[in-house]
Amino acid sequence: MQSRALVVDDEPAVCGLIYGVLMSAGLEALALTKSADVEEHLRREKFAVILFDLRMPAPDGLELSRQARRSGINQMTPVILMSDDQSTSATTQGFAAGASFVLYKPVDKGRLVGLIRATQGVIEHERRRFRRVPFRTKVKLALDRDEWDCETIDISLNGMLVQAPVSLPPGSYVRIALQLAPGVKPIVGHGSVVRLLSGNKMGIQLNRLSVTESARLQDFLLPLILRDREESSTARA
Repeated sequence: MQSRALVVDDEPAVCGLIYGVLMSAGLEALALTKSADVEEHLRREKFAVILFDLRMPAPDGLELSRQARRSGINQMTPVILMSDDQSTSATTQGFAAGASFVLYKPVDKGRLVGLIRATQGVIEHERRRFRRVPFRTKVKLALDRDEWDCETIDISLNGMLVQAPVSLPPGSYVRIALQLAPGVKPIVGHGSVVRLLSGNKMGIQLNRLSVTESARLQDFLLPLILRDREESSTARA
């Protein structure tokens, strides 16, 4: 699937300019002129890179940057804050709010392309983290004194989609025991329910794994992720 960027600026002309630059760089883009519509997209979709205008009707770019960092799936996404205020205080506020880069207006296409390229390493790292591969295995979920035997549908370095006998409310903080292979010690930790699908399917973010358990998961999944990417590339060729 092609990566998608999020662009938010209350000036349609600026949105159109950036949209064209991003498309030429190989990124699909969702361009919005109303900042009030952004929060829902941040909760529901993982973006490759995000561009916010600093000065907009509330919420402005600073608040949107904070929302991105609180959103879970986009908390590590590169954020480029666009500003016509070149003062030190504005730049400091931008970085404090969670911006990765500041791009001054009027937007220079060459500078924008350079920033996009600078984020590519981060984007590729994030793509691997969030790339889901079909993988069915047993996983045990527990909440308070209740416990359920479930099965994964797909899994990434950051989360998993599971088939469960029940649906838990989004935000539920669950204990996890993920069985990667028969006879192998399960990966244990905690995660949060971040989305619900029909048929008692739940998306769970693996946001509370120890360094050791994260490394075990990465060692197991990376070969599967690379193989899945190669198979996808072959199928498109």
